[in-house]
Amino acid sequence: MTTSNRPGMVMCRPTHFGVQYVINPWMQGQIGRARNDVAVEQWNRLHEIVSDLTSVAIIEGVPAHPDMCFVANAGLVAGDRFLPSVFRFPQREPEAALFSDWFADSGFEVVTLGGDDTFEGEGDALLESDDASLIWAGYGVRSSLESHQSLTEALNMEVVSLRLIDERFYHLDTCFFPLPGGRVVYYPPAFDELTLAEIRRRVPTDKRLEVGEADALRFACNAVRIDDTLITNHVSKELRSGLAAWGFDVKTTPLDEFMLAGGAAKCLCLIGRQDAGTSGEGRFESPIRHTEIQLDGHLLDGGLMNRLFDVVTDGGGSFRVDQFTVGQRHDLSSSARVRVTAPSQDRLELILNTLQPLGAVTITEDTDARLEEATQNGVAPQTFYSTTIYPTDVRVGGKWIRATSQRMDAVIVVDDSEGETDPSARCSLIRDLQNGDRVACGVDGVRIRRTATIAGKDEFSFMSAGVSSERRVELAVEELAWEMRRIRARDGRIVFVAGPVVIHTGGGPHLSRIINHGYLDALLTGNALPTHDIEMNLFGTSLGVDLARGVGVHGGHQHHIKAINRIRSAGSIRTAVEQGIVTDGVMYACVKNDVKYVLAGSIRDDGPLPDTLMDLLEAQAAYAEAIEGADMIVMLASMLHAIGTGNMTRAGVRLVCVDIHPAVVTKLADRGSVESTGIVTDVGLFLNLLAARLVDENSSDG
Repeated sequence: MTTSNRPGMVMCRPTHFGVQYVINPWMQGQIGRARNDVAVEQWNRLHEIVSDLTSVAIIEGVPAHPDMCFVANAGLVAGDRFLPSVFRFPQREPEAALFSDWFADSGFEVVTLGGDDTFEGEGDALLESDDASLIWAGYGVRSSLESHQSLTEALNMEVVSLRLIDERFYHLDTCFFPLPGGRVVYYPPAFDELTLAEIRRRVPTDKRLEVGEADALRFACNAVRIDDTLITNHVSKELRSGLAAWGFDVKTTPLDEFMLAGGAAKCLCLIGRQDAGTSGEGRFESPIRHTEIQLDGHLLDGGLMNRLFDVVTDGGGSFRVDQFTVGQRHDLSSSARVRVTAPSQDRLELILNTLQPLGAVTITEDTDARLEEATQNGVAPQTFYSTTIYPTDVRVGGKWIRATSQRMDAVIVVDDSEGETDPSARCSLIRDLQNGDRVACGVDGVRIRRTATIAGKDEFSFMSAGVSSERRVELAVEELAWEMRRIRARDGRIVFVAGPVVIHTGGGPHLSRIINHGYLDALLTGNALPTHDIEMNLFGTSLGVDLARGVGVHGGHQHHIKAINRIRSAGSIRTAVEQGIVTDGVMYACVKNDVKYVLAGSIRDDGPLPDTLMDLLEAQAAYAEAIEGADMIVMLASMLHAIGTGNMTRAGVRLVCVDIHPAVVTKLADRGSVESTGIVTDVGLFLNLLAARLVDENSSDG
């Protein structure tokens, strides 16, 4: 078929059109409501307008196929080739053969993409402009991401993958309209943020026209372009003005009956004359990348499979479960092998970085980690692997090496210097990197070892209920006390992270009792808690308030600064205790029981106390040293210090966060410290209950 003989547009008569099933949100509640006679009239008017501007070839509809009139979904014309669709829904599957036969009979070469990846033709594949330099391709609702790679291979063209996230805009042509000159008209809420960033990167601001919701819901973007004329169902004055400024004449024609089925002007027209694809020796490589992962554990009862699917799709990728073995009993684990696909290598690595903390392991076991040298102190290569709280291995020279000093938000430094028989790996903060350090980059050759567990397997199922303000505090405290007694019995380490609310709520005496009975190995806090604890000992107030009466005292606002001054005159908290200046309280108990304490300062601190570390990096390092080897960390009403501590805590450490505000309790998990448990209650009450269960009430506080 010569170019001149190809039709400018292909349309299919809506002889059998109607809403007979539901395969998109527009069809919901519309079965049997579409008026075929009105639809035919509207189609005839559209055909009349199009025919005045270009040649039109007509396909006759077939009974039992009411959506055939939406011929844009038939496939994609590329020169003298026709690429038929692979429909997602079985209701439309038979259309593929009908359209293929028509195009073959019309002289087109029918080229199938191969495989079973869904591809819904020109509805999701829009050429950028007349010169066909690239294809804008939608995925996420109807067409699959994998089909874009096949499209690249078939046409040897650049394909830009755009992820759709609103089921109402199920095809790209319902919310995105490319125009000559590199211009686009689109509805931003139909896309995810990464896709919007890609559109804005490729298309300058003056060449983007964003439509509002009213235009989008009337399918203004679902337009037919013939030279400088645009034909659509509806357009607002504002949008018409914007298009006119670009030199386009907009014609509207009612297509309301077709909108009941989720289609309008563009859906009813397939471009029959457009050159696409290149030939020659050079081949365009698709940016789409994929890998296989293995996931083992309690995938169903632990919800890991659902979380995996969410991570992949939220990251703009797609998945295919190639193998799934279900544990036959509650105590047996399941395993899955999943193929993960992403629009680019960067997107794939982002997805894999999020999957790894769930226990996912890439199956490329024969690939060494990619190592890049740091080129300046305190700066990592831009593609560095960011660590999690879980034990991590890195593959060097064909061997898997466990990284030491595990923590989150760090990099992995590998020492495989020439002459070294056993390469080593360690987690390092970015600020500690030295010029020349070899840093693991990307996700290949890196794996996380996370053991999946099931609630109830342990004897006591410690704090298995998670965060809840409705959970009985007494029960939560009993469980915590039971676990603390177990840790002390085996000479384990317990660390408390506490805020000044401990003192303000009257929890100081109870915390002191816990310390005196040997349940605390380190206290991490700021400048405020020791200040008000010492104020309480010296003046009987906390922040100027008499806690016994709940009222402020005359001149009490000066007490905290006077307490600071008293300690500064002594030189340190320990010296003040030894000199008899401080005779009771939390800090007194720490000094008397040789409990390590680290005070991290902030910009709000008065004084500060001489023990307070005002150098942030020094304070971070001291915190990290204090929690080394900890079995449990209890965080009391201090969101800032709790999150900071959680970020430097390895997996396997019990994290318990206590606060009156549920948002504070859940914040720790939101930051990635997923092994945390929350107790929503008053901190003073909590410490009272905990001390009562840990300490024999008949014993001396010593």
